[in-house]
Amino acid sequence: MAKLDAETRNLIDGKLVPASNGGEFENINPATEEVIGVSADGTKEDMESAIAAARRAFDETDWSTDHALRKRCLEQLNQALVEAREDLRQIVIAEAGSPILITYQVQVDNYIDAMPYWSNLTTSYEYETPMSDIEFMGSPQGRIMRREAVGVVGAITPWNFPLYLNLAKIGPALAAGNTVVLKPAPDTPWSATHLGRLVAEKTDIPPGVLNIVASSDHELGAMLSRDPRVDLVTFTGSTATGRAVMEAAAATVKKTFLELGGKSATIILDDIDLDLAAPMSGIAVCTHAGQGCAIQTRTLLPRARYEEGVEKIAAIMSGVAYGDPLEPGNLMGPVVSRKQQERVLSYIEKGKQDGARVVVGGGTPSHLEKGYFIEPTLLADVDPDSVVAQEEIFGPVLCVIPYEDEEDAIRIANNSIYGLSGSIWSGDIDRALSVARKIRTGTLSVNGAQWFDVDTPFGGYRQSGVGRENGVAGFEEYLETKIVAVPR
Repeated sequence: MAKLDAETRNLIDGKLVPASNGGEFENINPATEEVIGVSADGTKEDMESAIAAARRAFDETDWSTDHALRKRCLEQLNQALVEAREDLRQIVIAEAGSPILITYQVQVDNYIDAMPYWSNLTTSYEYETPMSDIEFMGSPQGRIMRREAVGVVGAITPWNFPLYLNLAKIGPALAAGNTVVLKPAPDTPWSATHLGRLVAEKTDIPPGVLNIVASSDHELGAMLSRDPRVDLVTFTGSTATGRAVMEAAAATVKKTFLELGGKSATIILDDIDLDLAAPMSGIAVCTHAGQGCAIQTRTLLPRARYEEGVEKIAAIMSGVAYGDPLEPGNLMGPVVSRKQQERVLSYIEKGKQDGARVVVGGGTPSHLEKGYFIEPTLLADVDPDSVVAQEEIFGPVLCVIPYEDEEDAIRIANNSIYGLSGSIWSGDIDRALSVARKIRTGTLSVNGAQWFDVDTPFGGYRQSGVGRENGVAGFEEYLETKIVAVPR
């Protein structure tokens, strides 16, 4: 890979700046274990400056009320993203280990191409709408419902789909009239800091409206949750961290918007061609090494066709191409870090201890000497109450569970603290839809149909999160509601 021209400085109050103490931290390529560069290691003082800048920009400028300005600035950002597309693609591959194949989808292209959706909403959304009149003490009263920006948004993003998730928060938050402080994951800093360069050099976004503070110190994200000057905190990541974000935000009763973990299930009903359904579940869990919150990591097979289904899934997982993320044919690259590799391997060992049968994989590949790779792993005979069936592994590990009948499948699928996504395969669409209505989850696919797009509200039930990202519902997460009554 050629040397990347990535921005390494943070964006604070309209300026690209190093850390206040001059500190830097290394950015490591998970496919090669090599240091590809450094990033400014933001300090608590830097985060303090960023929050102060965002507060001032919201309180003292007309950013929140000048819809035309926001539209123009977001159109400029979109153009800058289009021009920087290939640089951003290489950054995501290098620091996230993403296969180049999926950068042409959700990792990079889909969300760059989706940015006009947000710029258009700045002026097309009805911020003020009349309500029906009411009577009060014999006099008619008119009412207006007004939607206004929340204020300062603290955004904390993860490493698995870094560019997409940074833009998925920046786009609607800015479009709605908020100012933003973005704290990206330290594993993938450049997918955020490079956006800072585009904003500073290619747009008219006023100083302080968007601030980006990369740091190896996770405490900086906690500052956003606690600080009373921050009006809303949005976080994407693990449910465990989401609980901590919500707890910290409770002290100032700020709005929280959380997109958290998942343990989604694929239900393969007994009337579907297994040659069609079974391979898809094996491919899905290997995409980006299973590092996606909405990936289906449990497959439920009818008891009568269980061994046949396991055999077909095993065949497809054994043939999944993985390795160098720059190779176009590879569906799967490494997991993001040594720590994550060790975590996933420990789950595989725990599964074996609890009686799961390793059908495919189970360890690290012998043919790849470097990189944080894990073999595509199929665990069969998994107890639905076991650790590997209940906890989010975030690696290329699929748990296969037998079920007795349709009601048993629904019960097992709903047997989770999560409720983010899932899929159903059936030869009868009406039957599949009947099952779908009984699954407690935020998104579902029938027979491989795709639900994801910028206009699709995405989020989960139960401990998979609070609120929805994308679509008008996602835009409205960043708005407050005000009712104004006027005499008639």
